[in-house]
Amino acid sequence: MNIGVVKETARCESRVALTPAAVRRLVENSNRVFVQRGAGERSHFPDSSYVAAGAEIAFSPAEVIDRCELLVKVGNLTRDEMQQLHNHQAVMAWFHLIVADRDEITLLLDKRIAAIGYEVIEAVDGRLPVLQPMSEVAGPMAVAVAGHLLRSTSGGRGILLGGAPGVAPARVLILGAGTVGSTAARTALNSGATTYVLDLDVHKLRRLLTVAPGAITEVSDAATVEELVPPADVLIGAVLVHGGLTPHLVSRPLVERMQPGSVIVDLSIDQGGCVETSRPTTLADPVFRHSDVLHYCVPNMTADIARTASAVLSQASLPYILALTGLGLEQALQRSPELARGVFTLWGECANKALAERWSIPHREVSTMVGRQI
Repeated sequence: MNIGVVKETARCESRVALTPAAVRRLVENSNRVFVQRGAGERSHFPDSSYVAAGAEIAFSPAEVIDRCELLVKVGNLTRDEMQQLHNHQAVMAWFHLIVADRDEITLLLDKRIAAIGYEVIEAVDGRLPVLQPMSEVAGPMAVAVAGHLLRSTSGGRGILLGGAPGVAPARVLILGAGTVGSTAARTALNSGATTYVLDLDVHKLRRLLTVAPGAITEVSDAATVEELVPPADVLIGAVLVHGGLTPHLVSRPLVERMQPGSVIVDLSIDQGGCVETSRPTTLADPVFRHSDVLHYCVPNMTADIARTASAVLSQASLPYILALTGLGLEQALQRSPELARGVFTLWGECANKALAERWSIPHREVSTMVGRQI
């Protein structure tokens, strides 16, 4: 199969979809890989490393898209890239279509694109095997960002996460006990912060305590959120509604009761955000204030550690890319339930129930399009 990798053009997006090591594996499996010139430069993967791995360097995104059957990206498609796609092409990316414009979904359907979202590839046991390793990176990053923003020079409260002898540590409140919440809790505890974690699922809280045994856990409800948000020095939003919009668990009035200089890091922002006052920001301008509370809401936060994040994404997505290239799209979707659950659109149909409900468009299961029951 011909596989294409383009240079990401979103603002401050420094990651690349495939590393040279992944390209080598694909070439060894009889695939051709076309990499746009400079695609890996900002992740410190030079063109020469891709050539050494067997890739062919292309000189424009249009050339890559024209020559490939499977386009592998990091971020969602740009308008230009969408226009350049040819009918029935397959694309893998962090689509986050639940917060996309309806025009984008319409274009994918009209061009009969097989759109596979990393964020909705799901194992039988409910794990999200591509999202999970990225979340393991994002959790510790969130605590590091919060610690920086708490500094006086950043406009924060001027406190240290771990406190000092005779001085109380910071209070960190984490909403969500999934992978992001668990890794953030572990990092916050290791920094010496007093760490609270809320979740609706007591089983997740129990698992969290195996990796962050010093955390204070509570089952989330409106009263508990109302009690714990105002005194928090740091609030980390780590809520995930698989494939759907994230509900606002923290209201605007509650944010306005937080202490001046406190910090919100809303990691749910790529699915709409779990704090009512959150809005997407960029790595170039990552922070805004509301009621003197600092908000950090960067959807592609891990682009700030581009080399590590690119390697993590490449490793996690490679098994699914190998399945697609080895079996072909239809056979891969038949044999891999995980991959089938990652399909947003296929052959002009919407295959994702949450997306169909969001835009009131017809929904059709992948299994009815590719043959036997998945």
